[in-house]
Amino acid sequence: MFRLTALLLCTLAVKTPNSGPAVAADEVGTPQQIQGFSRLDRNQDGSISREELPPALRANFDRVDTDGNGRISLAEHVQFLSRPGQPQSQSQRNRSDWKIQRNIPYVSDGHERHTLDIYRAPPFAENAPLVIWIHGGGWRAGSAQSCPITNLAERGFVIASINYRLSHHAVFPAQIQDCRAAVRWLRSNSGKFGIDPERIGVWGASAGGHLAALLGTSAAATELQATDATDPASCAVQAVCDWFGPTDLLRMNQHAGELGTLNHDAPGSPESLLLGGPLQQQQELARLASPLTWIESDAPPFLIVHGEKDPLVSIRQSEVLHEALKKAGNSSEFVRVADAGHGQFSDPAVTERCFQFFESHLKTRKATRAE
Repeated sequence: MFRLTALLLCTLAVKTPNSGPAVAADEVGTPQQIQGFSRLDRNQDGSISREELPPALRANFDRVDTDGNGRISLAEHVQFLSRPGQPQSQSQRNRSDWKIQRNIPYVSDGHERHTLDIYRAPPFAENAPLVIWIHGGGWRAGSAQSCPITNLAERGFVIASINYRLSHHAVFPAQIQDCRAAVRWLRSNSGKFGIDPERIGVWGASAGGHLAALLGTSAAATELQATDATDPASCAVQAVCDWFGPTDLLRMNQHAGELGTLNHDAPGSPESLLLGGPLQQQQELARLASPLTWIESDAPPFLIVHGEKDPLVSIRQSEVLHEALKKAGNSSEFVRVADAGHGQFSDPAVTERCFQFFESHLKTRKATRAE
């Protein structure tokens, strides 16, 4: 029992922080630890409460929650696992020769959320495809520090993990404008990081899946362009992996069915906070924020992954996106994960399928510069 408890405790606390001391991006733990955190973060708000823990682990909660705010943060988790006498993980040992750059501004306004982290693994190709990770957290929590796809760098990709303004900083379309700005900045600065500017993919989960899908379908939408944007580079991406993101905001309650546990139309719902008012009273903004709105025949290839028992974002949201993409003549693959909830993908084959998707659509795409 003690061994099981210790193992679970080591996996529970990788989260996206909103407070606490800064933590190096390469110290957030392994992808398996981050996925373990996601399974325990049942409401996917980017933090773990005492109630979300299995009863056998709750006695350990206060040991990890060192600031006593009732939530376990990424920094607290890393500090707990890094206490004296704890062995360094194999993943951390293997990354001593990586090039990891943190908190790089992609907009020069000094905003704390206009930063990104970049991961490169040897042998550091000069013309590698890029995959951008967009974190979840209901558009109101989360951080680039928690990036579960860094292992993809070992397969010849550059990985960028981006922050964006949360709903308490600014309402929509600030979030997609930030994601667009990050893509443009990475494309304009591709030579500094060994990135091929014409082989860029994006991958996100939950709210991040929504923004990834919106990037994929709305590149030509001038309605979502920031009025002060000056970078002439394109914000288009060449491949999209959407993990259980909302796609049609106005129909989220309609799609929820018996499994649904959230009232998305409520004034305090994540969607209402994103739009700055009750969802059904913000219909035009909700339409602009829905990836489904912008689908035409020129969308990049999509891989959509969703748990069949998701209580927060109905799988129907992914079904309608997949159906609309296919109807418009685009490439779309849809993976239904049996018995999985909101991001609770315990089978490593799910992540491997996503890795292979990006290899298929980005690594086989003709490079724009000689390797």
